[in-house]
Amino acid sequence: MVYVVGHKNPDTDSVCSAIVFAYLLNKWKKKHGLIKLDEDAVPAIQGEPNPETKHVLEKFNTGTPEIMTNADGKKIILVDHSEKSQAPRNIDKAEIIAIIDHHKIGDITTPNPILFVNLPVGSTGTILKLLFDWTNVEILKEFAGLMLSSILSDTVIFKSATTTETDIKLAKELAKIAGIDNIQNFGIEIKSKLSNISGLSAKEIIARDFKEFDMSGSKLGIGQIEIVDLELVKDRIDELINELKEMKEERNYNGIYFMITDIMKEGTLLLVVADDENIVKKAFGKKLENNRVWLDRVMSRKKQVVPPLENAYASNF
Repeated sequence: MVYVVGHKNPDTDSVCSAIVFAYLLNKWKKKHGLIKLDEDAVPAIQGEPNPETKHVLEKFNTGTPEIMTNADGKKIILVDHSEKSQAPRNIDKAEIIAIIDHHKIGDITTPNPILFVNLPVGSTGTILKLLFDWTNVEILKEFAGLMLSSILSDTVIFKSATTTETDIKLAKELAKIAGIDNIQNFGIEIKSKLSNISGLSAKEIIARDFKEFDMSGSKLGIGQIEIVDLELVKDRIDELINELKEMKEERNYNGIYFMITDIMKEGTLLLVVADDENIVKKAFGKKLENNRVWLDRVMSRKKQVVPPLENAYASNF
């Protein structure tokens, strides 16, 4: 058995890509594919899917993958990440068969050559659509729906700076297969599922989409939520900042950053608790006030927050 698994704190692209690529790998066993497995591929996730992802899985009736958090002794395919910090535990004791990703190349290494596909596009779902096309495998309606959802989720309905013409073109093709007439309305439908945070604690809100990074020796945490209106969370800003302070101490972060992205206003309220608050000025050209700063037109952690922070932390050394 080969496990196809996305990153910790799974999002829609991570979960859907695991399901879709496992299906494609099993199809490749019966015909010429980029790799041919002896065992069956099965999708897995590292945690419970968020409300947006649950909605997508229910809409296209594909079921929820099993949870797998320990890679020790297993054959593993990673999707939507290539960082050890985001992979299952004991990833160094696993046999990694392939990696499909659209982020920067991480720190995972393998002793042998593997299938490694990394493209500068808006989602892993986009890459999977290309793999279907390149290997002439028919796309079923439900898998088209999953890939479309991946693209719309990760590109924030094409508003993120990560969006490419390829994402838009392939999303339109997938929408036809999936029977989605209005891509914009469908995108709003799925993104709105993450906006209801009334029943969540501050820690749960922050942890929903949270990743750790090492930047020039500094240990950082960067989280993000995407909502349709900043007003939905404004009364909880102080609560979130206090939770960030606690998390920083508990996990020994040098800095912890939380993006509250308003997908309609197309910007992000960035909450920050850091050893050196001047890092924010270096990275974004704006000064923190009460642990917060508004970043207009900033939608993407991967492209608009991580790289400036990496440069800022690197300049301190």
